[in-house]
Amino acid sequence: MRLADQTRTTAFLLTFRYMVLFFVSVTILIVFISWTATGYLEQETDAAIQAEIIGLKEQFALRGSEGLADVINMRINANPDGDAIYLIANTDLNPLVGNISKWPALTSSTDGWVSFEHIEANGESVTVRARVFAPQANLRLIVGRKVWALTQLEQLFDRTLFWGLFVTLALALIGGLMMSNNVLRRVAQFNATSRQIMEGDLTQRIATKGTGDEFDQLANNLNAMMDQIESLMKNIQHISDNIAHDLRTPLTRLRNRLEDLRLHADASDIKEIDTCIEDAEGLLSTFSSLLSIARIESGTYTTQLNPVDLSQCICDGYELYQALADAKSINLTCDAPDAIEVHGDRNLLFQAITNLLDNAIKYTPAGGDVSISLQQDSGHFILSVADSGPGIPVDMREQVLQHFFRLDESRSEPGAGLGLSLVKAITQRHGARLELDNNIPGLVVRMIFPK
Repeated sequence: MRLADQTRTTAFLLTFRYMVLFFVSVTILIVFISWTATGYLEQETDAAIQAEIIGLKEQFALRGSEGLADVINMRINANPDGDAIYLIANTDLNPLVGNISKWPALTSSTDGWVSFEHIEANGESVTVRARVFAPQANLRLIVGRKVWALTQLEQLFDRTLFWGLFVTLALALIGGLMMSNNVLRRVAQFNATSRQIMEGDLTQRIATKGTGDEFDQLANNLNAMMDQIESLMKNIQHISDNIAHDLRTPLTRLRNRLEDLRLHADASDIKEIDTCIEDAEGLLSTFSSLLSIARIESGTYTTQLNPVDLSQCICDGYELYQALADAKSINLTCDAPDAIEVHGDRNLLFQAITNLLDNAIKYTPAGGDVSISLQQDSGHFILSVADSGPGIPVDMREQVLQHFFRLDESRSEPGAGLGLSLVKAITQRHGARLELDNNIPGLVVRMIFPK
């Protein structure tokens, strides 16, 4: 399945929701760990600074300002590259003693702590966390520490958050697509089997994997349902076939007796007998169509499909109905290129053509036009029968393909409403497609055969 199609499936939408939930969860987790770790380092840094301030206050109390300056110089000289920052300045903030050259631009926080940026000898900037206090009225003292570890940890967490979330999303997407593919493969099996069943093959069943999961349970239920439907359909077809066979025999006898009776009847009775014979012929035709439709739809019509000259079938149908069209003053035309062949059953195809021509001529008024044509494009042969009759409304076109369905306008015409049903069954038997369309005015019926 293409990715664009897969993104519209329910399985992918569920995967996407899970991916979003997982993304939010991982983000919260990483932020929480970052906040906890940086908070711990800040506490450790603050504790070290507070300890230094207490020690320096004690030294100032014992030795005064000169002793405090000596202690600070001693600490700076003992660890010149250390993280500690000291600066003693006067009330004008002019530096007196310390390891930074000027009073920095401080950023204060509500808890009394300050921070500023310090430029190292190599030009690199580092954040310093510090406190400012006044040992005496004319002095200001900054005691702080470079927070290298805190800065590096924050940068580490930033990188971790970016790459971690990127990898998490990628893995979640890949895993989700794999899981949804497994689901979609099972669903595709269901769809493929259901399509075959809808096309008339009621023997098809959905394969199970034997895992006992919900898909196997669904497949077992659907298969059991199809067993019942197939059994019911076979019973109905068996009953229909029996009824058609049982009734066709007495109807044939009735027609024969009427024909015999006509030979010895008076002239006044012949017209009535002819009407009875016509009714018997109509009933026989109806039962014959029903049997043909039932055999084709049930798959019991097993005639092998061979190459058939469709052009010749069309021409034969045209010649057969030319006289009927002339009798109704209908202009019947034929356009069929030579030697176009399809694989099929010639008898069934000819029956479909004659049914379409019969319907078209029946419902086209005198002086109208009926045409039958055969065209081809890159992948199809298109057999079309068009008329200039009343046509069929768009919302009724599916219904007219059903057995015995007739439009109200056509109920006065002879027939049982099985012509298009038989054409549809024959079309499906040949793997073709049946289309009904406007002819403006009238109707055009197309049988579209794959090449």
